[in-house]
Amino acid sequence: MTKTTNYSRIIAGTMTWGDWGKQLSEQRIEQLIHHCLEQYISTFDHADIYGDYTNEEQFGKAFATSDINREDIQLISKCGIQFDVKSRSNNIKHYAYSKDYIIWSAERSLKALRTEYLDMFLLHRPSPLMHPSEIAEAIAKLKKEGKIRQFGVSNFNPSQIALIETVMPIEGNQLEFSLTSNNVMGDGSLDDCIINKRLAMSWSPLGSYFKEDSLKTKRIKKVLKSLCNKYNATEDQLLLSWVLKHPAEVCPVVGTATPDRLAMAMKALEIEMELQDWFLLLEASNGYEVA
Repeated sequence: MTKTTNYSRIIAGTMTWGDWGKQLSEQRIEQLIHHCLEQYISTFDHADIYGDYTNEEQFGKAFATSDINREDIQLISKCGIQFDVKSRSNNIKHYAYSKDYIIWSAERSLKALRTEYLDMFLLHRPSPLMHPSEIAEAIAKLKKEGKIRQFGVSNFNPSQIALIETVMPIEGNQLEFSLTSNNVMGDGSLDDCIINKRLAMSWSPLGSYFKEDSLKTKRIKKVLKSLCNKYNATEDQLLLSWVLKHPAEVCPVVGTATPDRLAMAMKALEIEMELQDWFLLLEASNGYEVA
């Protein structure tokens, strides 16, 4: 499998652009798309559920009036998570991966985003009831019709990927990976991305650092205080730099809707974090030195 490199190293996560966050107008979304491209952020991460299944349509309307060439951006979306909202008649949160549903969901995302294809289409979370052959039939049909260019997963471990790969190759995996949530370095998930040349993406790449005041975040804050001066960088830039240093060449999905923070995120690519500083931060996060 050949690793795809046309995605921007920093990916714009759109989850908080709509009803789950900033509630941006279509005009503001259009301006933000342009701003991302000015910062060389060309990849936009979506999921059908964002904004209670409304974000994609808002983004699509804004993109339609933007005069941006479709080939100049990459659109990623996900399907599978079901929960009870006005637009869905669900009694309980669950995962749906029948052939018909996968195809319907992809086509719904295409219509909402006002595009003829998705650059990558992901299964959002693994289901214990997923049938590899049924998934493969749906993805093969979508690829044959040119509706998706690549197929990936999100939050899958190596054995779950191996299950799907009994019938179909997987080209990317979007995982929770940050300094404060780094289990995927030890469970084989990032190793799997390197070995099989999958696109590795990290959701919530800043982790819990800005969300909680814990012993872990206090230890990290103490180390970052000196490193910010050393690298002339902000805390979030160094947290991203820590993720970017991993040899899986992880693409952080940055979930901010603030233009300045998106610009600052790109500057993290310029930081060459020294080896011992990387381990200082790992030790601070884990609370113990490596063996």
